[in-house]
Amino acid sequence: MADQSQSGIRLAPGVASIRRVNWPGLRALYVKEVRRFFKVQLQTIWAPAITTLLYLVIFSVALGGSGRMVLGHSFADFVAPGLIVMGMIQNAFANSSFSLLVGKIQGTIVDYLMPPLSNGELLAAMVGASVTRAVLVGLTVWLAMQFWPGVHVMPRNIWAVLWFGLFGSMFLAFLGVMTSIWAEKFDHAAAVTNFVVAPLSLLSGTFYSVEALSPLFRTISHANPFFYVISGFRYGFLGDADSPVMLGAVLLFVINLAMGAACYALLRSGWKLRA
Repeated sequence: MADQSQSGIRLAPGVASIRRVNWPGLRALYVKEVRRFFKVQLQTIWAPAITTLLYLVIFSVALGGSGRMVLGHSFADFVAPGLIVMGMIQNAFANSSFSLLVGKIQGTIVDYLMPPLSNGELLAAMVGASVTRAVLVGLTVWLAMQFWPGVHVMPRNIWAVLWFGLFGSMFLAFLGVMTSIWAEKFDHAAAVTNFVVAPLSLLSGTFYSVEALSPLFRTISHANPFFYVISGFRYGFLGDADSPVMLGAVLLFVINLAMGAACYALLRSGWKLRA
């Protein structure tokens, strides 16, 4: 028995056989989560992309037709990057808030809890799949905007596009995981979407510059973490932002660390996941 344990063929009960990262298991769960939303890509990728493009059409026609300029750019160019990242973060939240919740409702939560995956690996797979969906939605919207007349959305600062796009999506993915752990039915997740995510997204300076607001509402906008995601991502395309870009980048990194630690603690505790 001892010889078999040392050779890795068979270990004694209770002895971990995977002492580091379970890469095959992590990859399998990630692929499973990606395939889950990709099977209904008409609903999870194309529909959000079309909705975002409709925002661009409506607001650019209604508010940008008179040659309106914002931060020295045409209104269409100003609003386009914000719409791209808004679609990304909303879909990152939608994906991660669904995984564990549907498992609890359908009684298949054991499929997440029983495999030989650590809490960190489980979290990484779900967040990674959510960020993948966000990137696909963002790329779809960006490519479609290339053919929209009067809109110029070529990146100027690639690092800002990648940093704020990926970390913004991770932020909402972590929030979605926390929501799926807390929620007991779809109404709970919908309440977070309708009363937290959607209002903070729309009031984050996507369609306007916060510099045009009164001092009180400008201060309130700067307290909205979504504002730094929108502003920093827009900086990547326009080279101009409503806030200090480096401050937003550091703040977003710290928020992700805190959110990731909170999600890990919730998964480890088994709150609302294990009987």
